[in-house]
Amino acid sequence: MKMKLTIINKIAKLSVLLIAIASTTSCKDYLNIDNYFDDEFNIDSAFSSTRNIEAYMWGAAAMFPDESNTVRFGYTPGPMATDEGFNGLTGAGSTNVYYGMDYVTGNISPDFFGAGSSDDNYNLNQWGRYYKIIRKCNSILANLDVPRDLSIADRHRIEGFTRFIRAYAYYNILVDYGPAILLGDEIVNTNEPIEYYDRPRATYDETMDYTVEEFEKAAQFLPAEVSILDFGKPSKGAAYALIARLRLIHASPLFNGGPVAAAYFGSWTRKTDGAHYVSQQYDEKRWAIAAAAARRVMDLGQYKLYTTIADDKTKKLPEGVTSDPNFYGQFPNGAAGIDAFRSYSEIFTGEAVPATNKEVIWGRNTDYISDPITKGAFPPSLGGWGRFCVTQKVVDAYLMDDGRTKEEATIDGYYSENGFTTQAKRFSGYPLNAGVYNMYANREMRFYASVGFNEAVWQAESSASLNNYTAKYYYQDADGRGGVTATSPNYPITGYVIKKFVHPMDAWSGTGARRMKKSYAIIRYAEILLSYAEALNNLKGSHTVELGGRQYTVSREEEAIKNAFNQVRYRAGLPGLNAAKVGNPQTVQSEIERERMVEFLWENRRYYDVRRWGIYEETEREPIRGMNPDGATKETYYKRVIPGTSSFLKRVVHKKLVWVPIPREELRRLPSLDQNPGY
Repeated sequence: MKMKLTIINKIAKLSVLLIAIASTTSCKDYLNIDNYFDDEFNIDSAFSSTRNIEAYMWGAAAMFPDESNTVRFGYTPGPMATDEGFNGLTGAGSTNVYYGMDYVTGNISPDFFGAGSSDDNYNLNQWGRYYKIIRKCNSILANLDVPRDLSIADRHRIEGFTRFIRAYAYYNILVDYGPAILLGDEIVNTNEPIEYYDRPRATYDETMDYTVEEFEKAAQFLPAEVSILDFGKPSKGAAYALIARLRLIHASPLFNGGPVAAAYFGSWTRKTDGAHYVSQQYDEKRWAIAAAAARRVMDLGQYKLYTTIADDKTKKLPEGVTSDPNFYGQFPNGAAGIDAFRSYSEIFTGEAVPATNKEVIWGRNTDYISDPITKGAFPPSLGGWGRFCVTQKVVDAYLMDDGRTKEEATIDGYYSENGFTTQAKRFSGYPLNAGVYNMYANREMRFYASVGFNEAVWQAESSASLNNYTAKYYYQDADGRGGVTATSPNYPITGYVIKKFVHPMDAWSGTGARRMKKSYAIIRYAEILLSYAEALNNLKGSHTVELGGRQYTVSREEEAIKNAFNQVRYRAGLPGLNAAKVGNPQTVQSEIERERMVEFLWENRRYYDVRRWGIYEETEREPIRGMNPDGATKETYYKRVIPGTSSFLKRVVHKKLVWVPIPREELRRLPSLDQNPGY
């Protein structure tokens, strides 16, 4: 009976790749592999039938952490490890469960990866977990011909998913740890001498090429689309989209020769043969490959940006936007006809049905978004923690609703850091009080959809007793530092919280309080469009590349850059790039960097972006700033300050922090294994 209960408890922990329980196969097939089969005892039973081998496969997939789990007990450094996130509840060593903060304050080392790791609570030490997944996948691929009842269709399906799972394990190693030990199809034995296991890491290029090739092989067998009930299973498009993401990373300055690659990896060589782990030769063709990979996803014709139709509640476009001669027509040729606020916010709040949302190329249903992320953002007065913060830098990155920067809009007073609004407004169901600081007036719709600021309204409509609550973060107010007692961490230390995933119905306290079910987009179509624009923008010549048996000829075409980039801007209700801007590659790159910071806020892209662009040290050396949590009045609160004075809030800037270290215990086992530079 105890074994049965253990197995049942594991059902809830299945990863992103699991088939929905509502499908025709029993949910018992998707038990965690370690509770269903034993790799060393009676393993042959795993391959005795199609049913068992598929259960074994999904059990391997169940070992992946929830991709949305990037903040508390996270498996990857995530938003708090870069300049888009911050949390007042931090500390050294075992007292902290926000490993992104541990990471940027210098507490992560080859011997310490976070306070704890279990099936429920991860930490940054996932190297071994990914190799366990790889070993299980290799076992499946080696035994595909064993089940006697396995049809050709079953074989192709299982091979496709298995190769994807294996490639995804290598993908995670590559982006978080760097070059991997490539095992190919080898099933590593157990109980062998240390010499058997000892092998060096591949180079970064070798790991990249192998991982991409495995996604390519998986795509040959993956379905073009998955059913509504199978949301979370990867499709051919998911494999292609991850290839596009990887190829853009591969082309970027940190990994593509030149001064940035030299500064970070110029002296990092493999001790077994002296090979450079990261190429020191620039190759422009990598940008062409990245562009072709993104274009392939676009050419599938399956994906598009999520939009909702404008109605009488939609905020009207500013005159400066609609009069722009380069900005015209209905979406996607302009911003007319859609509701920019809802088109963006509904992707994240649970309002849009993820299984039918054509922007979500690959995603998963998850409880993690509701708890802890929405709970971490909600004001303490409404049952939340109020401390999952975004930074002043994020707030400053949002454009005005007419497409100008705050600096440009300061000239005529459209943007101001003096005074307060005099009229209450409501657009697309979003209420904006009168008396709000002018810094927060006239901003683009993604700002209101994403950021909770002082005196913002928390609708909490499912709570009959605590709805339409105005959160006030002044020192002595209920949700300010003094109001929640000076020793409590439950206040927004920067003055801003992440509101992006909060639905108007969501509530944590009060009569009838409930939360909408949420999903998490692992990769969405907006990323493909911006990746395509970035890759094209970095080309100087014309290149012909082959991808999946098809040839693509790509060059820096200004219209193609505009068409891809501007779709994302138009969806936000903003003007796109004009001819003058798109003609300047440096300007386009700056616009892309701003756009990715805003569009993918807290979607675990910023951490990787600033590193691949080679601007990590620049961004991290700029102090985190926010409003003054010790300000009891409007005059004293609305001042830009660097929050916190304790030593544990001081961020460490070091080149080694482009990757998580490899655990020291692995280095002891494998003498040929080189540590990441700097550790």
